[in-house]
Amino acid sequence: MSITGDDRDEFDYVIVGGGAAGCVLAARLSEDPSIRVCVLESGPKDRHPMIRIPAGVIKLLFNPTYAWQFKTEPSPGTAMRPVFAPQGRTLGGSSSINGMIYNRGQHEDYDEWEALGANGWAYNNVLPYFKRSERRIGGMANQYHGTLGELPVSDADWKSPAVDAFIEGVSELGLPRNPDYNGPSQEGVGTLQRVIEDGRRVSASHAFLRPVRSRVDVRVQAHATKILFENRRAMGVRYHDNRTSMQKEVIAKREVIVCSGALNTPKLMQLSGIGPGSVLSENGIDVVSNLKGVGRNLQDHYGTRTVVRIRNARTANELSRWPYLGGEILKWILKQPSILGLSSSLAYVFARSDSALDRPDLQFVLTPLSFKAGQFGVVDTFPGFSLATWQHRPLSRGFVEIRSGNWRDDPIIQPNYLEHAADQSAIVAGLKLSRRFLNTASMEPFVEREETPGPQVGTDQELLDFARLYGSTIYHFCGTCRMGSEGDPDTVVGSDLKVRGVDGLRIVDASVMPTVPSGNTYAPTLMIAEHASDIIRGKR
Repeated sequence: MSITGDDRDEFDYVIVGGGAAGCVLAARLSEDPSIRVCVLESGPKDRHPMIRIPAGVIKLLFNPTYAWQFKTEPSPGTAMRPVFAPQGRTLGGSSSINGMIYNRGQHEDYDEWEALGANGWAYNNVLPYFKRSERRIGGMANQYHGTLGELPVSDADWKSPAVDAFIEGVSELGLPRNPDYNGPSQEGVGTLQRVIEDGRRVSASHAFLRPVRSRVDVRVQAHATKILFENRRAMGVRYHDNRTSMQKEVIAKREVIVCSGALNTPKLMQLSGIGPGSVLSENGIDVVSNLKGVGRNLQDHYGTRTVVRIRNARTANELSRWPYLGGEILKWILKQPSILGLSSSLAYVFARSDSALDRPDLQFVLTPLSFKAGQFGVVDTFPGFSLATWQHRPLSRGFVEIRSGNWRDDPIIQPNYLEHAADQSAIVAGLKLSRRFLNTASMEPFVEREETPGPQVGTDQELLDFARLYGSTIYHFCGTCRMGSEGDPDTVVGSDLKVRGVDGLRIVDASVMPTVPSGNTYAPTLMIAEHASDIIRGKR
């Protein structure tokens, strides 16, 4: 080890990654004025104007300056296609480029975590941490929601008679109207909660980090290349300064905390000598701790989209073009409902693929916008709605591995989508239910016809083939450094999130999730960071 920096390079905590978890940790740990915190973020500051415009996500996902342009490995589940898998690369991480949906998942998800060995992470344990972050706007104040947190959670304000008809039609099929899927029960249909205030995105950086920048050393364009050890204790981090192309180092007197996400965290761990011994040896890396679970257990939601042509109602397809776009921009400037202020989806359905199940296993989200088949980001020329669906708790498991010992190389990402037969059955059931939800009596005045998959796709095999050919990630990667009991050789961290086999190192991000939640992963990641901050500070 060769850390030789002066006092300016020495901190109590070095946080690797300025994403959702890193922003929360920086804010909480720095509440003690005697604690020095440094955040290393590979990307730039979050100053791009599209970050604050919710609709700007379509542009940001393809911008390599602000998003890692990852691709998964081909597999039979994707008809041997690589799948585009961008991840946030700026302050706020993926919260600066995501769909802004606030969805905690189901109570049972966290009870299952505890059953798998994550002691202290059951639903009753984690609910206070969900509430701590949240500032619920316009919603009911009850035992499930916070009103004093930094993160504004609001209801959709953009109205459409076709969206209202969708909700009415689904309820007529027997699913309950549910005003709060983050409350006592998830099942049902209604409108989504989102992290938007006055039509503006509120990322984790904007909510948590920006107010405390004066007390945190934030280093952008600082790509961590290696965790530095001395006698199996993490002592600091080596990083590449992208602006000067110099290698620099920072000391962590107490801990290094890795918050780089489910794809980059296992990469950094393996480059630093923590991971499956065979993988490290093959890439010429000395083994610090032979942890075979690093990079394994990769989980993600794999979704498909059903597109219908709409009549008798405006959609974002035409409103995103001139001359309508000019009016939408003006509305957004005046903080009025506008397509520029839309979250990725407006309405939801949580349903069961089989009535014998005890809880929903499918999620559906309705968007007043549609893209050309297989061309995400290319808007259809006709008025269209999309209904995406995915399986809550897939059984397929994949992995993340370093491609080489060179930190510049993207990791190998293999989710093995639809590998498990149960996942195949669930995606077919989701496509069938999508058609039912879009073809109710209430929707009849608004749906002209189905465009994708189209009436020519009818059998179960044809639907499965469609899912393989046109499905995509829902950007919910997790599980690659999972927490669990000490006796489980596949776990990477304990319930305190300390990395096994070494000292002074924790992981705090979606990679520690034992199983993927039954919903989006942003809210659970914030919760993990809130919980971790108390564990680290001895307030558990």
